[in-house]
Amino acid sequence: MEAVKKFHDLTEQLLAVLEQSSKEKRDETIGLVHELLSKRDEALANISPPFSAEDTVIGRNTVALNKRLTRLMDAEKTAIQRDLKQLSMKKESSDKYVNPYQNIMGDGMFYDKKN
Repeated sequence: MEAVKKFHDLTEQLLAVLEQSSKEKRDETIGLVHELLSKRDEALANISPPFSAEDTVIGRNTVALNKRLTRLMDAEKTAIQRDLKQLSMKKESSDKYVNPYQNIMGDGMFYDKKN
């Protein structure tokens, strides 16, 4: 009973953290999410049958919460990937502005054969 309840509570905490996350506090959010996921893994390892009727109800609620959690984590991952891509494009653009002739291909050569 206690392990199922603890797992459910950690899932709710994780949802709350992800729902309140912002771009400005992303590093803190990632650290907190990592810590809560570790605790959640430990709680999951402690769950074992037989389950009471109350454990079954809590488990079903946790499965529903887990679906929301998966969507939120996927959205956060997508946002991080988008920001990394934008940062890469800004860096490339900045490099081209500083040294515009850096990436010129020199594969075309002309040989004069008149002697």
